[in-house]
Amino acid sequence: MSRRRRSVMSEQLKVELAKDLGFYDTVQQEGWGGIKAKDAGNMVKRAIQMAEQAASRQQR
Repeated sequence: MSRRRRSVMSEQLKVELAKDLGFYDTVQQEGWGGIKAKDAGNMVKRAIQMAEQAASRQQR
């Protein structure tokens, strides 16, 4: 029995990150399961960077 994980990132954020990182065409053709693990990792890294930047702006 497989479990589906609930996504932490919104679909809109994932699409924005995929476009910025240059693999959105793969997502459109194959879905999220078609991206490479490296691309998924880069997406997470970029999302963390964005969150850290937003947090540092709020602390000022």
